Amino acid sequence: MILMKKQGRSNRTVYERFPAGFYPAAVLFTFLVFCLCVGAGSVAISPAHTIRILWSALVRTLTGSGQGLLGAVPDTASAIILSVRVPRVLCAALSGASLSLCGAVMQGLLKNPLADGSTLGVSSGASLGAALAITLGITIHGTLWSGATLMAMLTAFLSMIFILSLAYRLDRSLSTNTIILLGIIFSMFISSVISLLIIFASEKIRTYTFWTLGSLAGTNYRNVLTLLIALVICGAVLMRYAAELNAYSIGEENAANIGVNIRRVRLVILIAVSSLIGVCVSISGTIGFVGLVTPHIMRMLIGPNHKRLLPASLFGGAVFLMLTDLLSRVICNPLELPVGVITSFVGAPVFTYIFYRTRSGRE
Repeated sequence: MILMKKQGRSNRTVYERFPAGFYPAAVLFTFLVFCLCVGAGSVAISPAHTIRILWSALVRTLTGSGQGLLGAVPDTASAIILSVRVPRVLCAALSGASLSLCGAVMQGLLKNPLADGSTLGVSSGASLGAALAITLGITIHGTLWSGATLMAMLTAFLSMIFILSLAYRLDRSLSTNTIILLGIIFSMFISSVISLLIIFASEKIRTYTFWTLGSLAGTNYRNVLTLLIALVICGAVLMRYAAELNAYSIGEENAANIGVNIRRVRLVILIAVSSLIGVCVSISGTIGFVGLVTPHIMRMLIGPNHKRLLPASLFGGAVFLMLTDLLSRVICNPLELPVGVITSFVGAPVFTYIFYRTRSGRE
């Protein structure tokens, strides 16, 4: 066991034990949740059939065999799982992992329990791009992605550049308070612009509503590949700075005194977070509370050490969004709810409870 010491609000010492078997258990649990979400839905498929279909697909991919070791599977069930549910559940897992990782990083970087990836205003910028594409009917031929997806990614990056550039002009040290305030102001402004777009494009309001509330319906393997590439690249960058995030927890001045390049680290992290959030929003829309709640839960389970917290947040976010997406599909069957509605219903009371425990000194 590894003992980590954390100073509580009431100046008492709290020892948190990190279980050695946490990550193997997390991998197994994530896989079981994946199988559950793939098999459950409006058309229920038994766990045995689900595993048989997944195994058959894996064997066919690796060896070219059509049946695999567990025998044949029903064609209808195979089509439902492999064509619809697997890409959707994978997108949910990758989006949840990405948003949770960004939330954990932002909370550590800004030393603010209310911070998550959307603090920068990047989510609002991506939503603006999607709204423009939907309102104007922008389509881009000869590409793998829709006009809304590409516009969301573009405006997310432009928003990040604008906010960081303005923050640099106002405060060359790029202090966290300046970035947070600019992000909030930018998000409020973008919300007003989006409201105007909705007024002028009322006939497309249903399409845009699902985008703003978050939806994984219609996702495909191209979306899975996009999310995977973004998570591997940006996630590797963020993991690289786990030690620096630990140094930030003792204060920026102390971190600078032990050799951390405060400005460069902050800039690289903000760019990686903004890029990853932009990709997520461009595919799944705006999904709240994943990056806010999951890191807090993981922090309560394994402690504040970012070398362990960041990987744990990946698993926690993936499980959280897979389960909430499953609820969005089955809770009002045959009607499908936007997944952002479910994450808000679940996340708001959970975060309120966590925040109460933290403030009362009973975490």
